[in-house]
Amino acid sequence: MAMTIHVDIASAEEEIHSGPATVVYAPAEMGEVGIYPRHAPLLSRLRPGEIRIETPAGEELFFFVSGGLLEVQPHVVTVLADTAIRATDLDEAAALEAQKQAEQEMKDRKSEMDYAKAKAELVQAAAQLRAIQKLRKRGRG
Repeated sequence: MAMTIHVDIASAEEEIHSGPATVVYAPAEMGEVGIYPRHAPLLSRLRPGEIRIETPAGEELFFFVSGGLLEVQPHVVTVLADTAIRATDLDEAAALEAQKQAEQEMKDRKSEMDYAKAKAELVQAAAQLRAIQKLRKRGRG
C-alpha cells in the first residue's frame, strides 16, 4: 500500500476538500512545490494557481486558489486559501470577463491603489484561465 499524506483545502467560505493523497502540487510563493508523505515541515504563501492532488486510487483532483497559505507537516498538508474552487467549477466566460475588466481598469487607473487592485485581479483571472486550459489538455474540461 502506498504511503499517503492527508490534505485539507479550505477557503474563507467553506471546506473544499479533505482526504488522502500520494502527492500534492501547489503554487507556493517561491515556485511550484511537490509534497510527498513525510515531507519536511514548510510554511509558505500561495500564488494564484492550481493545486493538483493525486489520490491513492490514482485519480487526479484539481483546485484553483487565488492565494493564501500552505502549511506542510510530515503527515498533513493544509491549504488556507483566500478563494478555492474545484477546477471543474471554474467559469471560463467569467474569467475572461474579469481579465478584460482588470486590463481596462489598469488603463484607466485613477490611483496607485486602483492599479494594484486591478493588477491583482488580472493575475487571478489569468491563473484561472491557465487552470481551465490545463484541464482541457488533460481531457477533463
